Amino acid sequence: MENLSQYTSLHVGGPAQKFVHATTEVELIAAIQEADSAREPLLVIGGGSNVLVGDAGFKGTVIRVETKGNTYEVDACSGGMITVAAGEDWDQFVAWIMDKGFAGLETLSGIPGTVGGAPIQNIGAYGHEISEVIAKVRTFDRKSNEQRTFTNQSCEFSYRSSIFKKEPNRYVILDVTFQLRNGEMSLPIKYQELANFLGIKLEERALISDVRTAVLALRASKGMLLDANDPNSWSAGSFFINPILSQEQAVKLPEGAPRWPQNDGRIKTSAAWLMEHAGVKKGDVHAGAHVSTKHVLALVNGGTATATDIAELARNARGRVKEVFGITLEPEVHFVGLTLE
Repeated sequence: MENLSQYTSLHVGGPAQKFVHATTEVELIAAIQEADSAREPLLVIGGGSNVLVGDAGFKGTVIRVETKGNTYEVDACSGGMITVAAGEDWDQFVAWIMDKGFAGLETLSGIPGTVGGAPIQNIGAYGHEISEVIAKVRTFDRKSNEQRTFTNQSCEFSYRSSIFKKEPNRYVILDVTFQLRNGEMSLPIKYQELANFLGIKLEERALISDVRTAVLALRASKGMLLDANDPNSWSAGSFFINPILSQEQAVKLPEGAPRWPQNDGRIKTSAAWLMEHAGVKKGDVHAGAHVSTKHVLALVNGGTATATDIAELARNARGRVKEVFGITLEPEVHFVGLTLE
């Protein structure tokens, strides 16, 4: 049996009853159909950067998506349409496509995981989300046992969510098609911290190479860049999602709490701010797990943590925020064989 701790960024997780390395689309679909026809529990993973697997492991089939390859067409007016296999490393793809002269993904540099995992969470950073540049997503629908392609609109993207997250375990992403423009200048910079780092004003643009360099530096300063050889980086990135509150809830926030108005009238606030002001401190320890010394949203396996340790650390932080502010933080990390309740 292969131990899942080898395939997750938190480096925890027990053995899989059956483990499949799917290196081609044919292998991937065949493995899904075999497990489904046998009515076996199925877990599909990519980079393992957004999952916390329990110490008991997984009693079923685990498929690791390792498909590779990409195609792209360039139009002088509209830019490029780039289709990328789900198993490609996300940040390697971002670096590669920028080298080809395409803009639009620069603020999403350094995010761990695979291309196939990106649409599920509608990954975003520094003011931009992947939904801004996705043209379509091709999937295997386990319910109908056939391939199905989603347009951008039918993906039902929202903050850190999509139809693929709303209907978990139904769709397995095969590839993603992006529509990107040619150019050396970035999208407008919408995040004050990044604008300050670049020495520009909000809504101004910068060279995409400069934006990527700045984003990687900022992520590193927050302990959000993975390094397999450095246990202090063994995390799942941001463990909790920034809460989006109703107007009534937002009114109850104390003065000084971040408030970011949303298009639907609700207010987004900062999970990190809530944690820090509820008494969660950088460096807090529970057994082998600890809160990053660089950023409270990163919960870290210091090298000896179990999945249970990490879950308990998260449970404690969540409980403090609930007690102080009455807000229940929702995990960005997918739990397998564990719960925060």
